Amino acid sequence: MIIVENIRKIYKTKGETVEALRGVSFKIEAGEFMAIAGPSGSGKSTMLNLLGGLDQPTSGKILINGQDITGLTETELCDIRLKNIGFIFQAYNLIPVLTAQENVEFVMLLQGLPDNIRKKKSLEILTEVGLGDHANRFPMELSGGQQQRVAVARAIITAPALVLADEPTANLDSTTAGSLLDLMAELNRKHNVTFVFSSHDPLVLSRAKRVIHLHDGQIQG
Repeated sequence: MIIVENIRKIYKTKGETVEALRGVSFKIEAGEFMAIAGPSGSGKSTMLNLLGGLDQPTSGKILINGQDITGLTETELCDIRLKNIGFIFQAYNLIPVLTAQENVEFVMLLQGLPDNIRKKKSLEILTEVGLGDHANRFPMELSGGQQQRVAVARAIITAPALVLADEPTANLDSTTAGSLLDLMAELNRKHNVTFVFSSHDPLVLSRAKRVIHLHDGQIQG
């Protein structure tokens, strides 16, 4: 599903050059539940941003379902993200003035789906993640674990081929994190959605079926 070929990423800030990724190559099969691991500064979040088309590599190729996403215009990348990729962030990134259901509906609104379909599908997915009775609550009325479940629902609502999760358990206690990972593993099995985590959380790495370890921008082992 995903082929990463010799990816390099160089940042230049204040006259300093930082090579965040140094010739990284790997493949991800459809339906995988895997993680990119490494300490802070290893390049794992940079790699996830590149996979999601949120940033572009300095050199190398990233192919998703045969399409090279490197070098595409921002409009083309937006279209790919909207149709094929779901995102789960460490900070949840919910829209505070929208209810849980409206947050989940938001991607479908961008896709132009009619109101009745958006409401039906969003309530179904919220029920699937255990929040059907919290649909009308705002993010500030939800716990951290509940907010992250809303974020998971939003990420998978349009049945994307790929979900990218950047440190999704970082702000959660171990019990809540374990419950969230169980949920995502079940969604992976049920819907065959490919999950790729960026994390150094041992709980995430123990649940992942495969782990790629990065250190100083290179794959170890």
